[in-house]
Amino acid sequence: MSEETETIIKLENLTKRFGYGDAASYALKDFDLTVKRGEFIMIMGPSGCGKTTLLNLIGLLDSATSGVYRLNDEPVSRISARRQARLRAKKIGFIFQNFNLIPDLPIIENVALPLVYSGYHKTRRLIRASEILDRFNLKEKEYYFPSQLSGGQQQRAAIARAIVARPEIILADEPTGNLDSHSSALVMSELSRIHSEGNTIIMVTHNPSLTSYATRVIHMLDGSIDTDIKTVADSDLPVPVEKKNRRRPKNKKKSNRKKKTKK
Repeated sequence: MSEETETIIKLENLTKRFGYGDAASYALKDFDLTVKRGEFIMIMGPSGCGKTTLLNLIGLLDSATSGVYRLNDEPVSRISARRQARLRAKKIGFIFQNFNLIPDLPIIENVALPLVYSGYHKTRRLIRASEILDRFNLKEKEYYFPSQLSGGQQQRAAIARAIVARPEIILADEPTGNLDSHSSALVMSELSRIHSEGNTIIMVTHNPSLTSYATRVIHMLDGSIDTDIKTVADSDLPVPVEKKNRRRPKNKKKSNRKKKTKK
């Protein structure tokens, strides 16, 4: 298997049960899913089918009742709670429908928050956050508070926060659910650009018109996969920028030695 199509997430017989006995209900039941690096997966389905539960399990915000979750080929059940918290901070970015920005912090400090867990000192955190906000055309508003921004601007700030620590995986739960069509288009354009750089994105949505951005569309029903359609071959998935740079051949230095000629 080539680097660019390696498996980053593998779920095997994953089950999430609430309650016991006759009162038991299942958010996920014997759920199987393999995610390749560089996929942009959109998950659809009716309310209550297990979409958000699935994101929470993948994002290490919750744990399964049974089954196996492998992250980068390592069983999550063997990872300590402390290390899981570090993995969440460094490898997984979250985008929520309601933005989840801290109202009492300016936007630049909201965006810098994930870098606290990555060991950046404050100056470096703010410099990095400012760079990301500039990319999202929010640099001039970096010291505004969330309430001073429009819904679309808040969601762009939330996306900036999700990618500031350069995570491998981005999980988005209805990121356009509270936005108008113009703001939705801006947000999806940013997510598409992030994906083109080789990031793996798993997004929950109820909007079928957004599936044109995806490389794979999964419909869920009653805690299981109903349909799973790939629109882009694994071999055509985008490669992370750092991997592209690693694969570039180095220019061979020309030798200054003169070849000896036979007399």
